[in-house]
Amino acid sequence: MGEHVSYGELDWRNESLGARVRVALWLRDEVGEGGTFRKQEIRAVITGTEQVDRRMRDLRPAGWVIRTYRDKPSLQPDQLYLEKIGQPVWEREHRAAGLRQISAKTRRAVYERDGHMCRRCGITAGEEYTEGPRSRARLTLGHVTPYKHGGGVEAADLITECARCNETVQHLTGVQMGPEQVWDRMAALSGPNMRLLMSWIAVDRRYLGKAEEVWALYRQLPAEARDRLAGDLEDLLKR
Repeated sequence: MGEHVSYGELDWRNESLGARVRVALWLRDEVGEGGTFRKQEIRAVITGTEQVDRRMRDLRPAGWVIRTYRDKPSLQPDQLYLEKIGQPVWEREHRAAGLRQISAKTRRAVYERDGHMCRRCGITAGEEYTEGPRSRARLTLGHVTPYKHGGGVEAADLITECARCNETVQHLTGVQMGPEQVWDRMAALSGPNMRLLMSWIAVDRRYLGKAEEVWALYRQLPAEARDRLAGDLEDLLKR
């Protein structure tokens, strides 16, 4: 291990910072430039083996140099060497430094996994919001753990959100219902709808009927294509 240096109040033990930032802080404070460590050590203090390994790799594009026995023969196979501390990703203005862009393949996979609907409010692309005149939803991707807190760009790190929910989450603006208001709406449901909602809550996912699945896919299409399909479906129903 390298010489321990105090850098202020940010602490790798703070779980709210996100895994990437915590890994960087642990390396900075517990290893230091010129120090060696083992993956088992960092896995023991920052839980989630796969995530920890990935977040450590995500530091390299931000200028962090971490050597293995393959490029530093003096190391044991399970040892790593912190040659250089790169950009200070624990500082707010640097927390997205070196993060990879979301690939088109990952973007498609997340939309398909989430049924092409906002995971927060359930709206699909192009649908009108119930409040606000002629306001329609646009889908985007949000982060389970935001970039600024060390989130990544793998499918597991992302969820589908409408632009309104994404904006609210990012800036904590807008009016959001409290638990009591949500409960009032839960309690007002009919028995079948209440049981349906409970089934969604149990698995943390809304199961769609066949028509709803096709509706979400239909809303992704350009207006011209939607008009053509609407006409085709109307003709089919007349047969």
